[in-house]
Amino acid sequence: MSNIDTLEKAKQAVNALVEYGYNKLGIPDIDKIYVKNALLDILKIKEPSEITDPSDDIYYLLDNICAYAIEEGIITKDDEINFQTRLVGAVTPPPSSTVIEFENIALRDGNMEAAKWLYDFGFKTTYIRKPDIDKNKMWSFDGKYGKIDVTINLSKPEKTPEQIAKAKLAKTGYPKCMLCVENIGYAGNAAHPARQTLRAIPLELGGEKWWVQFSPYSYFQEHLIAFAEEHRPMKISKDTFIRMADFVDIFEDYFIGSNADLPIVGGSILAHDHYQGGAKVLPIFSRGARKNFFYIGYPDVNVSIADWYNSVVRIESKNKAQLIEVAEQFRSAWEKYSDEAVGILAETDGEKHNTITPIMSMNDGEYRLDMILRNNRTDKEHPYGIYHPTEDMHNIKKEGIGIIEATGRFILPGRLLSEMNMIKDLLTSENPIPFKELANENHPLHKHLGMIAQLSIDVGVNIHETKATKAIDGYVNSTCEKILNTTAVFKNDVIGQDHFAMFIESVVGKQAQE
Repeated sequence: MSNIDTLEKAKQAVNALVEYGYNKLGIPDIDKIYVKNALLDILKIKEPSEITDPSDDIYYLLDNICAYAIEEGIITKDDEINFQTRLVGAVTPPPSSTVIEFENIALRDGNMEAAKWLYDFGFKTTYIRKPDIDKNKMWSFDGKYGKIDVTINLSKPEKTPEQIAKAKLAKTGYPKCMLCVENIGYAGNAAHPARQTLRAIPLELGGEKWWVQFSPYSYFQEHLIAFAEEHRPMKISKDTFIRMADFVDIFEDYFIGSNADLPIVGGSILAHDHYQGGAKVLPIFSRGARKNFFYIGYPDVNVSIADWYNSVVRIESKNKAQLIEVAEQFRSAWEKYSDEAVGILAETDGEKHNTITPIMSMNDGEYRLDMILRNNRTDKEHPYGIYHPTEDMHNIKKEGIGIIEATGRFILPGRLLSEMNMIKDLLTSENPIPFKELANENHPLHKHLGMIAQLSIDVGVNIHETKATKAIDGYVNSTCEKILNTTAVFKNDVIGQDHFAMFIESVVGKQAQE
């Protein structure tokens, strides 16, 4: 049984949580008693306290309530995050109220102000967990083709073996995936995060119903997700460009983009048609053109090669219809384009390899579409993908290079931070580096053996902590830049760029202008 202090703290926190819902989330005053009783029922508390905790720190309040729930056996420690979501969900207005508030703000102050309200609302409901996001380690560095951002992601902790085992038992098939609209209000389980605090806004894109929400992981400023109401596979087509143009018409200060629709070069969820977007902060947006091309039949459209690491066809126009038409011409041309001289094959044995990662934005009334050309072909020397990080880079990034990395912001696994600290300890130690131990596949730094050997040659051992940190960060930076270069289907050399221009000229004709 819980001691009196834990019980009383929980009761006081319940009162404060109700006040938080009223003051911060907008539950009506008439609903406060109803909401309080719902919370008491969840916690199996017979009567409330007469005292209200003075704090409005929602995480502090949730910690006090969860401490009681764990002591009472209502939940286990592994259930804590889902339980917190359930508690906040009880004091969050229903989805209909959120949509009404969003629409009222949009009518009064514009769509962008409404979007910023929804983003802020996500933090207030803890759907976007700021304390977790603040744990991320972030830095930027200047590469050959501009700035690259790096984030070591600690906001999405890796699961323990016990949690993984529970997740396998908890899978139900409902919702069908993390992006389905049925996630709104879903209680969650060991395999699926609770979503009682998820709020999404319906909108029409390309004549069909889509939804927009903000990402709970917020990999960059105002990171949002637009998803189709229908659960269907990712597909890049002319409809993609139409929907994206509609989106930036609605939210002119945001970009919208899509992962490619093939494995290896696509994102982590290919089963549900969706896009990602947000503030125009990704490094690719700061890059100009490398080479421009005339397209005689489309005087309102400018086509260029973006000055970026991977192979980007940039299409710009104030004429929406012409931009979409030219974009579809390039997409369909690339889908079946082969250039064996530089190793590009559109398909092998009937398997499609060519696709794109499109990113659209609007600037001063002009649409800009960056089409990153992708190819997912593998061979014996590159079993993970010819245009994918090679195995010597997998210690830094093994996962597919989707839209976020391809545009210059790397999201690296959380385990990397502790591993970098362990490598720093080796470089600053007075003892020799234990290469024999590192060669053991079970050693936590075994995957970094090549990196450690290279660093010991480059900067030595028994060095100052500052020098070691700089060297390790520099190695990670260099690897990220190599990865971006790897994803280029037309390499950034004379031959590669000549063949890139040949592809563009196959669409627009030979009217290039340097």
